Amino acid sequence: MRSIWKGSLGFGLVSIPVKLYSAIQTSSLDFDMLDSRDHARIRYQRVNERTHKEVPYDKIVKGYKLNDDYVIMEDQDFEDAAPEKSKVIEIESFVDIEDVNPMYYETSYYTEPDTKNNKAYALLVQALIKSKKAGLARFVLRSTESLCIVHPVDNVLVVTRIRFAQEIRSTEELNVTKDVTVSKKELDMGLALINQYAEHFDVSKFKDEYDDELLKIIQAKAKGKRATVKKLKPQKATGDDLYDQLMQSLNTKKGA
Repeated sequence: MRSIWKGSLGFGLVSIPVKLYSAIQTSSLDFDMLDSRDHARIRYQRVNERTHKEVPYDKIVKGYKLNDDYVIMEDQDFEDAAPEKSKVIEIESFVDIEDVNPMYYETSYYTEPDTKNNKAYALLVQALIKSKKAGLARFVLRSTESLCIVHPVDNVLVVTRIRFAQEIRSTEELNVTKDVTVSKKELDMGLALINQYAEHFDVSKFKDEYDDELLKIIQAKAKGKRATVKKLKPQKATGDDLYDQLMQSLNTKKGA
């Protein structure tokens, strides 16, 4: 793996030199856009809207439109906006990771100590595991300030970027009725159904089956054949009564 960021992870007066590595890799199939007439690949070009000519990458700059004109920005300008955050992930507080709504999660990065046998790195890992806490921090990545939580996974400190509160839309515009009456009998049956389906979270049990099926179709088409497609047979309740549907769901699970 190649590091995407190098700086330090700090808490209190302790500073740990670290490198960041992407912890995420795509599992989807990579498709090319083709011209249907001759199957030639479609190329996307950076074109000047006035001259309609391609612009060399080294001639492209970033600009912010202000009063009908552009202010051209340089790399140094982005660093100057938050110099203390450009190379430092500074933990500002420690929180219970359960308090972080999953809606805030974006993407994760592994951290690696930039020095061998770093005791401060090992200490932070063990302290977070023992306290069941996560560090809340801010840092700048690719000219963008990010909020993140620092948490341990298999004795590795993971930096997970999370969204700022203003990035989450309000639910007020949704047409969701809040005063729907649910009887105690229905609620108890719903809880029973949840408990019956409850299990320990193990994400390794789940695979991207869509891409697997899609690859089978591709391989079959390459041989001039049609792949056998599995037909989904959704289960249906015999009535519209919510309690009866819940009861049938429980019985179906028991039968399985």
